[in-house]
Amino acid sequence: MFATVKVKEYMGRTKTTFAPDMDVLRAIHILIEQKISGAPVVDEHGNLVGFLSEKDCMKVALNAGYHGESGGRVAEFMSNNVETIDVETPIIEVAEFFLQSTLRRYPVVEENRLVGAISRRDVLMALEVMSAPEANKKH
Repeated sequence: MFATVKVKEYMGRTKTTFAPDMDVLRAIHILIEQKISGAPVVDEHGNLVGFLSEKDCMKVALNAGYHGESGGRVAEFMSNNVETIDVETPIIEVAEFFLQSTLRRYPVVEENRLVGAISRRDVLMALEVMSAPEANKKH
């Protein structure tokens, strides 16, 4: 049963994304305003090209606040090598990925296009539903 449940059934839709040419100080403001720890960076076609995290922004914010330097573009600070999950990946495999990673969420792609994200909480919910389907009729 675990092998038949796919990421696409439990992933969330990504609400916040950044463009590579966006001002990084504006992106930092959005992260703070929306109380999120990072967001995917996508090109004009919706292809995932990077990820901008709070950690990526820390040096920018420090330099802007302390030295009065301007930020730059998101592309200059984002992480380029982003680990992703395909929409068809079995949820049990994603649980194993989380066990071996410090990541809290993975971007979900379909043919390299960003379609959502899967978090530890999403996987826990799926595992709970699968382990006691009669008690949880949500999915």
